[in-house]
Amino acid sequence: MKENNCIFCKIINGEIPSKTLYEDDKFKVIFDIGPATRGHAIMLSKEHYENIFEIDDSLAAEVFVLAKRLAAAMKTAFQADGFNIVQNNGKLAGQSEFHFHVHLIPRYEGDNAIKFWESKETSDEELTKLLELVKKELN
Repeated sequence: MKENNCIFCKIINGEIPSKTLYEDDKFKVIFDIGPATRGHAIMLSKEHYENIFEIDDSLAAEVFVLAKRLAAAMKTAFQADGFNIVQNNGKLAGQSEFHFHVHLIPRYEGDNAIKFWESKETSDEELTKLLELVKKELN
């Protein structure tokens, strides 16, 4: 399934040019044209899913097997000092294109490219409440 107005679907279909790092029957991995760091790539599902909540478990497993393989190759090839594998879901979480994708971001000493959060203290009581909420949903 493809979406007519989805930029990632257009890239997958070849309507918009890209630099393809990897491609198989389920994924296309391209270099980001607005990279956070040198070598930043985006792994796209070839089928259109809005976010991680729409993909099935087998595809989710394949995503991270491939992400690990690519990250290892990219880290070595680019002599990166670290690596982020990032997947955003929803506008508030930083998702700007609503087609499931994973960012593969090599990190370099001093790049200061990404800061995800500032640590906040959480009480033991709050953690217990959160634990109970999630366990209820898993059952």
